[in-house]
Amino acid sequence: MTAAETAALAWGARILRTLRDRENHVCECVLPSGDRAALRLHRAGYQSPAAIRSELWWCAELARAGLPVPAALPALDGQLLVSLPDGRQASVIAWMEGEALGEAAKPFTRPLPQVLDIYHALGQLLAGVHQTTDRLVLPDGFTRPRWDLEGLVGDQPHWGRFWEHPAAATDQRITLIRARDALRERLSGEIGLIHADVLRENVLVNGRSVSLIDFDDSGFGFRLHDLGTALVQTVYHREQPQLRAALMAGYGTTDEPMVQAFTLARTLASVGWTMPRLQPDDPIHKSHLARAVMVAEQVLGSA
Repeated sequence: MTAAETAALAWGARILRTLRDRENHVCECVLPSGDRAALRLHRAGYQSPAAIRSELWWCAELARAGLPVPAALPALDGQLLVSLPDGRQASVIAWMEGEALGEAAKPFTRPLPQVLDIYHALGQLLAGVHQTTDRLVLPDGFTRPRWDLEGLVGDQPHWGRFWEHPAAATDQRITLIRARDALRERLSGEIGLIHADVLRENVLVNGRSVSLIDFDDSGFGFRLHDLGTALVQTVYHREQPQLRAALMAGYGTTDEPMVQAFTLARTLASVGWTMPRLQPDDPIHKSHLARAVMVAEQVLGSA
């Protein structure tokens, strides 16, 4: 019996298929009620049980407020989080209908006007998430990572010291350090709970509506970081200015330089993300480094 099958027993569920196997191992399952759901086996050592419970509480409150995010579903014993023999934690969340907005670096399959409508709707959804969250009273023991100045460009960023990436050429390392130092001076704005991973695969489109999944990286950070992250996978798209304008209009901000700065911040963080997770010969190392350098030169200039 696999770890996923063992975990599913706690909900009386049956595994249908594997959906993802990256930070978390995620499977589609069917509950005794016949409803579909997503079973998550959380990556060992990444988030503490307290942090995962905090994420599940937040998503449940957002869903209760009517926002299209997945609510946690209790196991047969009433618990939201189940410990597995291999040390991992398991949770089950409600199924969200829709198909992913897309994949990194791949062209959109929808016409541009439809894509712009989706980005406008995504901006509205992010504003709703942030505004709804501000009305919540966090419970005792609530804990999530920090995507503030220290978490993004401090001496020990949350995803690692990106400027020390072993695959970075000398000129790339110089640019990474220059970008880090510049963002330490530039980044500012309102801080609160954010999704922190608004990538295209985490945005589901169902007709004219959008929903947001995978709050695994959520934490306390700059609110506009969510907008910057939503644009990080389209930096090579010629439609990027239009996508950014639609997203910002939906959210209700006109601070384009700050949104661009947070797009840069995410490209830098992603360089750090690769170091402990990917094999040394994985081509994503070089592509993430090249992307970060390109965005740094766009945002800061090439001096």
